[in-house]
Amino acid sequence: ETIFVRGTTEAINLVAYSWGCHNLTKGDEIMVSLMEHHSNIVPWELLSKIRGFDVVYVNVKKDGTFDYEDFENKISKKTKIVCVSHVSNVSGVVNDVKKIAKISHEYDALTLVDGAQSVPHLPVDVKDLDIDFLAFSGHKMLGPTGIGVLYGKREILENMEPFQGGGEMIRDVSFNSTKGRCSITWNALPWKFEAGTPNVCGGVGLMEAVKYLRRIGMENVKAHEEMLTKYAMQKMAECKKVEIYGPKDASIKCGIIPFGVEGLSSHDVALFLDNYGIMVRSGFHCAQPLHEFFGLKSSARASFYIYNTREEIDRFVDVLKEIEQI
Repeated sequence: ETIFVRGTTEAINLVAYSWGCHNLTKGDEIMVSLMEHHSNIVPWELLSKIRGFDVVYVNVKKDGTFDYEDFENKISKKTKIVCVSHVSNVSGVVNDVKKIAKISHEYDALTLVDGAQSVPHLPVDVKDLDIDFLAFSGHKMLGPTGIGVLYGKREILENMEPFQGGGEMIRDVSFNSTKGRCSITWNALPWKFEAGTPNVCGGVGLMEAVKYLRRIGMENVKAHEEMLTKYAMQKMAECKKVEIYGPKDASIKCGIIPFGVEGLSSHDVALFLDNYGIMVRSGFHCAQPLHEFFGLKSSARASFYIYNTREEIDRFVDVLKEIEQI
């Protein structure tokens, strides 16, 4: 079942408060990886202060990949849900969420997958992966901002209480004069979780983006990005003062390369590139724990999509070589 939300952040918060508030208590544990975006860390830390459960963090290896051994050592019957990114928004590492889900289910734990960086770039089959929740955003996949999706297994969603109250998410609101209160019956899925006036324009825009990507074919999108990532890493290796962070194997990455230039802050690098019409992101990328793991104050991040070309990468590397001369 799919529920329209404002984006990945709201989808994760929906699970945290609709499911977590009613299923997590003192003595329980949830698991989160150190490579997570803040939107898959902060809601759980906030809720843990209310409900009293523990947040257990799964380490990453020295190269920034998910530490499956640490995960298996830490998961237990106390674990109620495992929250993990399908693709790291910092390093581009693709996690084996099918394996993570299989192990989680052996302990009767649910899985929540942050698909913000995977759904736009990879073929994703929720049935094959056997994950319980998947969250993603429209603006990451050629759609408009302010629209996203939470996928959840129907049997789980049916047993969850709504996160927000308002119009459309109810079937009946009846005032009981004897008790002096209203009795409320929730609407059916997905409307139970879609309170208020929906973002109709956003939904239409997202559907058109999905249709466009389907015409191209997600396998073709994946192949194109893998080619660009491999080519970019080869070209960036020509730069003497540029360091690529995380794994150097393009086959386990998804169109993202974090990097730094010796002697310059990531913000200065981004501003210099911007002067040449090249856009990269700089800062923590809303993933401060992973940067701390790498011993970094920040990083610059180059990312590619279906509209990027080898010629653009050549230009990008040429400008990096100019930056090295500063």
